[in-house]
Amino acid sequence: MSAPDVLVIGAGITGVAAALDLVQAGARVEIIDRYGPAAMASGWTLAGVRQSGRHPAELPLALAAVAQWPELAARLGAETGYRQDGNLRLARNDAEIEILRALVTNQRAAGLDLTLLTDLDDIIDIAPGLSPRIRAASWCPTDGHADPVATVTAYLGKAVAGGARVSMGESVLGLTDRGGRITGVRTDQRMISAGTVLAAPGIDVNSLLEPLGHAIPLRRPIVTVLRSMPQAQMLKPVLGVANANMAARQEISGRLRVTSGAQDWSGAMDLVDGRPTARPRMRLVMETIARISEVLPNFAEMEIEGFWGGILDLTPDALPVIDHVPGIDNLVVAAGFSGHGFGIGPVTGPLAADLALGRAPRLALDAFRFGRFDGMETAEAALTLHG
Repeated sequence: MSAPDVLVIGAGITGVAAALDLVQAGARVEIIDRYGPAAMASGWTLAGVRQSGRHPAELPLALAAVAQWPELAARLGAETGYRQDGNLRLARNDAEIEILRALVTNQRAAGLDLTLLTDLDDIIDIAPGLSPRIRAASWCPTDGHADPVATVTAYLGKAVAGGARVSMGESVLGLTDRGGRITGVRTDQRMISAGTVLAAPGIDVNSLLEPLGHAIPLRRPIVTVLRSMPQAQMLKPVLGVANANMAARQEISGRLRVTSGAQDWSGAMDLVDGRPTARPRMRLVMETIARISEVLPNFAEMEIEGFWGGILDLTPDALPVIDHVPGIDNLVVAAGFSGHGFGIGPVTGPLAADLALGRAPRLALDAFRFGRFDGMETAEAALTLHG
């Protein structure tokens, strides 16, 4: 293959969705990843596919993505594990009820089918295994969940069938720029010349940007993720809570996949069978089990199949950057998805592809511009972690 028109760095959902859109537009595309498909955030995620609880700037992306998800498996020619079984966001006290009440009011005004449930019987009808201590819930029946690894693999397979080249297990070490353009991509194996570089490497984005004099302000907290052994069907919707400190869903396999809120990360990461693994502290694992069990009492009696840590690329406003890097014509970045990029991947990937090809973006990207952080204090953003 000759030099690619677009080199995509990162084989998570954003990168592979962008790659598919690019090859379908006739571009020569190469996808490069240090590890492999869905090796980091896209594989670590709870994998909710939701509109509810989105920032107003992100809601149009989520609405557009959810419109695609039901037909995505047919379009990709492979299973995604998508199920449109709704999202219950729970309130456990009076303060959380008020959070949900405001959420429902605001998002209904924006056109989302979202209902506030205050009768416990109505909530238990949707999720019979819930604790009777739940006080209220918001209910979005058009939300859902999917299998993250299957989805990324499906996108990648379709992109390869369309002519994309894939280079896994190859690390990008740096970008060479001259005259406001990237002139080369240096890996641990070679130099690559590309017409445009689309960087979607997740938490590693600043290792590419900082030598060029740029950076996205990021915090990198850890989220504890646990998965049970297979259970009988007990939970159809994705569960969240008003303050975003836990979430849960039941996979098609019957396993429950649950997550904590954002927690401090030591920065340590190991390779296990060639895949990056972050390890949460035992205290955080125990806290997560206790918190999930308060909402789903049966969880405490389940056998654990495994647990891991997912690392967030959290921006100050918890919104991603989807933009050209300032002053560099042929470098597009799509990063900082802040723990909720999986569900909108079918839209954010093509939006990044629009920029890489010089097309007008199909949805507005003003809220996701690179330079919006200039002068902004790097405060801790509110999190919505499930999807």
